[in-house]
Amino acid sequence: MPAVFPPALAPLVDLLRCPTCSADLHPAPGALLCPVGHTFNIARQGYVSLLTGARATSGDDAAMAQARSRFLASGKYAAIGRTLAHLTAAALPEHGKVVDAGCGTGYYLAGVLDQLPEARGLGLDASVRALRSAARAHERAAAASWDVFRPFPLVDQAADVVLNVFAPRNPAEFHRVLRRSGRLIVVRPTTHQHMVELRSSVPAMVTIDPHKERRLHQALNPLFEATETQHIEYTSSLTTQEAVDLVGMTPSARHLHDDDLLQSGVLPHRVTVSVLVTAYRPR
Repeated sequence: MPAVFPPALAPLVDLLRCPTCSADLHPAPGALLCPVGHTFNIARQGYVSLLTGARATSGDDAAMAQARSRFLASGKYAAIGRTLAHLTAAALPEHGKVVDAGCGTGYYLAGVLDQLPEARGLGLDASVRALRSAARAHERAAAASWDVFRPFPLVDQAADVVLNVFAPRNPAEFHRVLRRSGRLIVVRPTTHQHMVELRSSVPAMVTIDPHKERRLHQALNPLFEATETQHIEYTSSLTTQEAVDLVGMTPSARHLHDDDLLQSGVLPHRVTVSVLVTAYRPR
């Protein structure tokens, strides 16, 4: 029996294009079809499988997606979500469209849509495990499997706002799919302060590139102009499980195991959250 066509996807189909031949896509029972006959199934969890062939990255595995869901549900990153919603609201017209590139479990996209009752959103991510949550994160958010490093399966100027939250970036595609009046909103950690207590306690964690801001500027500056940057920094208490989950939802989880962290006895019970959120206008 084919999957039910997600109600959140129907209003966004005209923004999508076939990733194989770039033709328009049309709804069918349990799938999207292009006129040539390329078929993209809708999973029973509600996301559409657009990504085919070899993948540059598989995104979060099951354990990482679960850790991400648990930690974000704690509200410890709620301040980031509020800032995203504020910057999105400032740029979004009525009935605007938001694309979250690297949406993970859909937490940030859902938070933005909660504050914007007329907006609709589409989350793109390579992780099937994360998309199972993203497809159900909000009644006005659809989800599709996609590798952010590839050309997006979207028409030109499809989005009023593109979100990029702790995710890989594809500046050329961000620029192509963003309307000229739109905004790109990028969230990234600061180099020295973000999770400094965890990184000090767990030396095996992946480090933050000290040249991250310079590389970001070099990548985006030819296509985008920064209009506003907000620095969010605060200290939050952590339970032991929250500390484990915070490590577990990062790339460090690929070589650190929960049991090793729990047995180490060195996990901190407070952590500094320090991120930059910048809105960019397309040049």
